[in-house]
Amino acid sequence: MSETDASEAVPITVYTREDCSLCEVARETIEEVAADLDVAIDLDMVDVDEDPELAEEYGERVPYVLVDGHPAFKYEVDERELRLKLLAAS
Repeated sequence: MSETDASEAVPITVYTREDCSLCEVARETIEEVAADLDVAIDLDMVDVDEDPELAEEYGERVPYVLVDGHPAFKYEVDERELRLKLLAAS
């Protein structure tokens, strides 16, 4: 297997807010599952409070997770489902 470069990394966006404990758990789960599967990810943590449009769209509905550009999880990341999504996207 060749070494993975950034272009092969699966993009993951997590819409978050400051002091969001669920967001931290989501981030840890994503990082652990990706490492376990040896799948490269490009993790982007986006604070919705820094953008009025995002704050209006997501507000309290964080974490909201996109995997490979597709809505994947809201509030909680399901480890098993994340494994399937990462494998499908990689």
